[in-house]
Amino acid sequence: MQEATQGPLSGLLVADFSRILAGPYATMLLADLGAEVVKVESPAGDDTRTWSPPLRGDRSTYYLSVNRNKRSVVLDLADPGDLEAARTLARRCDVFIENFRPGALERFGLDHASVAAGNERVVYASISGFGTGEGARIPGYDLMVQAISGLMSLTGDPDGPPYRAGISVFDVVTGLHAAVGVLAALHERERSGLGRRVSVDLLSSALSGLVNQSGAYAAAGVVPHRMGNAHPSLFPYEPLPTADGDLIVIAGNDRQFARLCDALGVPGLAADPRFARNQDRTARRDELRPHLVRALAARPRAAWFDLLIAAGVPCAPINSVAEGVAFAEGLGLGPVVAAGEGEDAVPGVRNPLSFSRGAPRYDLPPPRLGEHTEEIRAWLEEDDRER
Repeated sequence: MQEATQGPLSGLLVADFSRILAGPYATMLLADLGAEVVKVESPAGDDTRTWSPPLRGDRSTYYLSVNRNKRSVVLDLADPGDLEAARTLARRCDVFIENFRPGALERFGLDHASVAAGNERVVYASISGFGTGEGARIPGYDLMVQAISGLMSLTGDPDGPPYRAGISVFDVVTGLHAAVGVLAALHERERSGLGRRVSVDLLSSALSGLVNQSGAYAAAGVVPHRMGNAHPSLFPYEPLPTADGDLIVIAGNDRQFARLCDALGVPGLAADPRFARNQDRTARRDELRPHLVRALAARPRAAWFDLLIAAGVPCAPINSVAEGVAFAEGLGLGPVVAAGEGEDAVPGVRNPLSFSRGAPRYDLPPPRLGEHTEEIRAWLEEDDRER
């Protein structure tokens, strides 16, 4: 099997026994950076292959979004021959990533203890919903974690119902944490020569990802609540109406507020002792907001965007996803890349990392189910013969 020749993780072999989102997102990030990722799937395939619409041709865009740069092999762990192939892959890999129900891999000899017994250098990453203790009995889905963690209690209008985020935000956060943990363990392996287990769960990642909101409760016993688009500690930090629609307007500190007032033609607001300091503006937001709205009504949002950015005041239009991609293109960020070549190439969103030497790779389009089974089986059988 040809290894990736590009990227800082070239030469690493990742056995990806994960599915859905958190695990596949983590392994795609590693693959983009050069790791060779073998995606192990059951005969039914990753669940997200059937999550549609939307579709690109006959393929789920959900699946396509997190599975580029991988090779797919179908292994039925209930079949003795397939199970032995899986164990051979576990012996050879540098990184083993799984998100099975806690304890489910023990009967196949693919749990951490069993894999490490035959591969002491392996970094074994386990992703669960709610940990391996009392939470092991609870299925791990992002929407459940958004509800249980408290995120939904923070999302929506103050007098309205709680809402989920528009994406599976904690699957993504957990995938990022998993990738960081794997890289940390690989770095330590350079010193010790030994791998280790990395464990991460959706709920712990969620509570960490709630940052200042969960931190407010942990440090001060403050239970945050829904505030719509308002920020609990800053004002302005929300959409405000202009002559033709809303614009996000931010004053992250007193200097930015002074620049905002100058740009709006109301410099006296920044000198007003009621609004001079951030804590005063936040406490008197209902008193300050009408002054800002009245000034912003003088121009359309596009004009204000150019004027305020030039003045050093953070602000932003509220875009659709299509407009967001176009905005990034206009900045030269190149947000869309093609994985693979020719007719098989699949467009996707580029890896956000860049390096002074080299770049993330986009060699392989997301694989079809079992696309590389024969190639990978032959490679694993060759390894068995050598052993």
